[in-house]
Amino acid sequence: MAAGGFCRLPNGRVVVALNLPSPTDLDSTGVRVLVHAHNRARALTRLRNLGLRAIYLRGNAAPPTPDEITAVLHHPDGLIWRTTPDTAVPPPTAPELWRPIRSLLRGAAA
Repeated sequence: MAAGGFCRLPNGRVVVALNLPSPTDLDSTGVRVLVHAHNRARALTRLRNLGLRAIYLRGNAAPPTPDEITAVLHHPDGLIWRTTPDTAVPPPTAPELWRPIRSLLRGAAA
């Protein structure tokens, strides 16, 4: 369904990264979601408990980068997202900030 990957940390926990389609049909860009959890199954369960039911991690095609790992480890919820950059459009002057998952789900419900 979606590209994604994971990285096991030295303490045994994992950071899972998933590229998902946008929950709003207003734009064609997707979202990159990062989850910090004890293992891959718990990371996916956290997303499913938030209402993202059809989430599966197959393979390790798009693992999180070191910057993404740092961002999710420093967030109190350990669950963040931002839009995926469009490769056809040049990048903006400043990178987009990571946001808490609640803001994504609140925007999809509206």
